[in-house]
Amino acid sequence: MATIQIDRLLETCVRRGASDLHLAVGRPPTLRLHGHLRELQTKVLEGEDTMALMKSITPERIQQEFEEEGSGDFGFAYGEEARFRVAIFKQKGYCSLVLRKIPNKILTFEQIGLPKMAEQICRRPRGIFLVTGPTGSGKTTTLATMINFINESFDRHIITMEDPIEYYHKHKKSIVVQREVGVDVPNFSEALRRALRQDPDVMLVGEMRDLATISAAITAAETGHLVFGTLHTSGAASTINRIIDAFPTDQQEQIRVQLANNLIAVLSQTLCPRIDTEGMIASYEFMYVTPGIQNLIRENKSFRIDSEIQTGKRYGMQLLDDNLWTLFNAGKISPEEAIDKSKNPGMMVDRMQRAGIGVDKQDDALMAEAADHAGGSPAAPAGGNSDAERQAQIAANRARMAGKK
Repeated sequence: MATIQIDRLLETCVRRGASDLHLAVGRPPTLRLHGHLRELQTKVLEGEDTMALMKSITPERIQQEFEEEGSGDFGFAYGEEARFRVAIFKQKGYCSLVLRKIPNKILTFEQIGLPKMAEQICRRPRGIFLVTGPTGSGKTTTLATMINFINESFDRHIITMEDPIEYYHKHKKSIVVQREVGVDVPNFSEALRRALRQDPDVMLVGEMRDLATISAAITAAETGHLVFGTLHTSGAASTINRIIDAFPTDQQEQIRVQLANNLIAVLSQTLCPRIDTEGMIASYEFMYVTPGIQNLIRENKSFRIDSEIQTGKRYGMQLLDDNLWTLFNAGKISPEEAIDKSKNPGMMVDRMQRAGIGVDKQDDALMAEAADHAGGSPAAPAGGNSDAERQAQIAANRARMAGKK
């Protein structure tokens, strides 16, 4: 009976285009649909229900891990429709599950809105390309697109190290070997160390979560391999700092030099619910490592990286907040979403106020931050510098916001 029920739940998740399925005691099964939680019209789950659902899809070794450690992670295929990444865990003595849907179809660069430079970087023979962002920001989808592009375009030996494997890649022009942590190899750092002896051209590290893995990834790039990796950081500058700070103080100077010489680019992204249509849209910050940025990394001046990104538009570089502002002006995301997802919310509020956008003033700290920015140099709205263009944009914004009331 549990198997039939889980099949129905998974089919509903796929059919409605949800990104996640939540199964928790005391609440009906719940979908995350376009960023929001939506309960299904069915019974409230009890402890026996979630335990039966868990056992119907969970491998024996993960069930044992669940009993011993209270949690476990794995991936499984739902027919030809999709794959799911599953997290099972105990809470209040009961079993809970969260299933993240991984579509079988891999998107193109154009479909996910990646900069042209990202495609060109996939042609590089060596270096590190980092994709960063919070959980659920689409990092795995972005990396799958890049790996698929290489697989279709070049004859390479690609080794991926994932926990768990999410997108399955078939051999095309390249040989693609996918190793799952906990199944094929004990951990990421061991997988990287072994991969160096397996004649790789391209390596994907699902998560650079500790010092050993970060160090091994930098070494792999330094020895002539193209390495893709992820971090849970927001923004290029904070990504640089996170990597450097992972090392002991006496090693940081050397790591700055290694990172400056081997880092190709950082793509930081987040997903935003759309207001012009159903679905989500990616907003991203892109930093391509130029000689100027290399010097800033070596000299420990990461605080100046944002300025370099602003002046590097010919390389496709842009700041996250500028991209959020562009999406908002295009009518694709709400002002609240642009503020919530920005790195500098106060500056975003100030920018909106200057453009004639009404902003909720209940957050005193946010308004104080906006006032501080207003006292400094003006934040120029995107899309034109002349007074006429600026006034036209203000009028368009006001009309659009009035139409939503």
